[in-house]
This record gives sequence, C-alpha cells and structure tokens, in this order.
Amino acid sequence: MLMPKKTKYRKSQRGKMKGDATSGASLCFGDFGVKALQTAWITSRQIEAARVAITRKMKRTGQVWINIFPHKPVSKKPAETRMGKGKGAPEYWVATVKPGRIMFEIGGVTEELAYQAAKLAARKLPIKTRFVSRNKDGGKAL
Repeated sequence: MLMPKKTKYRKSQRGKMKGDATSGASLCFGDFGVKALQTAWITSRQIEAARVAITRKMKRTGQVWINIFPHKPVSKKPAETRMGKGKGAPEYWVATVKPGRIMFEIGGVTEELAYQAAKLAARKLPIKTRFVSRNKDGGKAL
C-alpha cells in the first residue's frame, strides 16, 4: 500500500480543494493519460487498484507512470466513541486531486489498448475522468 516513509506531522487538517490543478496538468512522460475532471480525495487503495487494472490489461507491455501520491493522512475516531478526547488516529492516506490533473500516464502501446486500459482504471476511481493523448486536445470521456 502506498504511503509516505516519513512526514513532518502525523495528522493533518482537511483543507480546501478549490480551483483547478496547476501542476501536473499536462502529459510529461507517456503518450496517453487519465485526466481528472472533478475534485476528490483518491485513497492509496484506489490508486493501487487502478494501477493493477492498467498493467493487467497491457499484459506488461509499455510503461505506466503514476503522477499522484497519497501524502495526506485521514484520521478517524473509533465507532461509538463520545465527543472530545482529541483527534482520532490516522486511518488511511489520500492524494488530493483537482480538475485537470493527469493521474496516470501510459506509453509504449497503441492508442486502442491505452484507451481500454484507461477505461478499466477509471472504473476503479471515484471521480469522472477523461482519456487524453498527445496528438489530440480534448480527449474522450471515460
């Protein structure tokens, strides 16, 4: 499971997720990508499930780049616990994703295979996504 080796603080505040992605909004490594169209917290399990779906579809040909990493701890208090007594323990890790962010990049395969792999990955994610490629601007909705 993905999580940071070391963090400055054990717990973090929830924060705001407004605006569009400024960094990571264009293809850098691969020829095709999966772009986020909504704002969300993507958990480390969802990232891993999408990665596995892509690599299995491509049958270990080509390359996959994961452009998001779960840096943010989400804490949770145990069930049936009274109010107060401080913040709960970190339960899982999330990556904050804004609209326009390229989450996964695929290279070294045909566009048809990349689209099918991206479609499988999109089903594992809790947000609307779009398939993008270098030679086209808009891309296809997944």
